[in-house]
Amino acid sequence: MFTPNSIPYQQQPGFQRTYRQGRLSLGLFFPLEAFTGDTPSMLDQVSLAQNAEKLGFSALWFRDVPLRDPSFGDSGQVFDPWVYLGFMAAHTHSIALGTASVILPIRNPLHTAKAATSVDQLSGGRLLLGVASGDRPVEFPAFGVDPEQRGSLFREYLKVFREVQLSSFVPITWSGGTLEGADLIPKPTTAEIPFFVTGHSRQTLEWIARYSHGWISYPRPPKSQQVVVENWRTAVRDECGELFKPFSQSLYLDLTDNPQTPPRPIHLGYQLGRHRLIALLHILQEIGVNHVIINLKYGQRPAGEVVEEIGEFVLPDFAMSA
Repeated sequence: MFTPNSIPYQQQPGFQRTYRQGRLSLGLFFPLEAFTGDTPSMLDQVSLAQNAEKLGFSALWFRDVPLRDPSFGDSGQVFDPWVYLGFMAAHTHSIALGTASVILPIRNPLHTAKAATSVDQLSGGRLLLGVASGDRPVEFPAFGVDPEQRGSLFREYLKVFREVQLSSFVPITWSGGTLEGADLIPKPTTAEIPFFVTGHSRQTLEWIARYSHGWISYPRPPKSQQVVVENWRTAVRDECGELFKPFSQSLYLDLTDNPQTPPRPIHLGYQLGRHRLIALLHILQEIGVNHVIINLKYGQRPAGEVVEEIGEFVLPDFAMSA
């Protein structure tokens, strides 16, 4: 863990559990609960996460929300993502652990790299790193960052983050510091931690296709999402040839008791029954979506029931071994 290695990131256990070309897998956002307002209870999260792993969900995803802003309406899983990742890594065994997403411009890139490689090593190569430039206005002045510079800082900090994983004792200079005569340890379990740009993060699609290992986008009606996925595939082919770079999306879900309930739009998702959910996910798989991250915030039922139902009746249609 102290020197760079040459194992491709595609062989990382978290990546292999979550992504396969032509297949769709399912993950869950923390907190695993439905709640009103902006702050969840955070109760029973370990047992729910362990059951999700047992049922065969591919990944658990952690938000990066350092400050409570009631006007934004969502405080994520409340706890610091790196601390919570370490905690959940110790309570699970094989499920991938993802960030959606770490805000790069408000952190020193060496701190980000140290935390990420530590989680990756301690979890046995299960970290999937979603990264973003940030969109909460209150955060930038609080951390002394010019919001107009976040796009360029995102590129610069991501470059540092990658270089310190791939090299050892190589001098690196960026706008915020110089690394010389020292090395960042640990190194990740593969050559680098798989990372995924969220939204555009103030970058062009071509830049994301060239430099990232995949893209996390937002939910849209299937016909609209198909256009986005096709544009992504075209950009990846133009920049990287036939290299597989997965497409992920979030989805807010209110799963009803009635399996046949037709879809009704809610904020960034749907209220629907499980049969209609299966049909929707098959459509998303057909248009090229590789991973759907389910958010239960707006649900009407206990999260445990919903996770159990999806695990029993929905996941078998999307088993990664198929």
